[in-house]
Amino acid sequence: MHHDQALVLRAAAFAAQRHRRQRRLDPERSPYINHPLALADTLANLGGVADPVVLCAALLHDTVEDTATTFEELELAFGARIAAVVREVTDDKTLPKAERKRLQVEHAPHISREAQLVKLADKISNLGDLLDAPPPWPQQRKRDYFDWTAQVVAGLRGVHPALEARFDALYARIDELTDSA
Repeated sequence: MHHDQALVLRAAAFAAQRHRRQRRLDPERSPYINHPLALADTLANLGGVADPVVLCAALLHDTVEDTATTFEELELAFGARIAAVVREVTDDKTLPKAERKRLQVEHAPHISREAQLVKLADKISNLGDLLDAPPPWPQQRKRDYFDWTAQVVAGLRGVHPALEARFDALYARIDELTDSA
């Protein structure tokens, strides 16, 4: 097996192990690992992204934010570059939610191209989930989330036109959002 493929599979296995007890907020309570796998799939199959740094970072993007994983662990297991990209897309959970969201908008244009690709795939995945398997949120909360993601993605414009087009197609479906609370 090619080294890059082995690295990506190792990242998927690591993410699966770290997220093993987590569930999404959708009605089926889907396994959380479906989310990072969707990012990697979007990047590879819709975006044609083959860079193992980007694919590994996509798979690992929520491990520090949502599990007991540390950046040091990621660096030891996957190298400094992958850990750095994950760091760029990881929110500081010690900050209030509104501040974390503001910082995502502010930082989006300034993060590395690799991190921008991961961030864009994350927003694509989240919008798709809000449309197709929504959590029990009121319609206005979903609309606010859509609008906030558009602000983040505005700072990512130019990184990958095909992925941006996918985001735009999902965003255009905003009127399909309904109350599910």
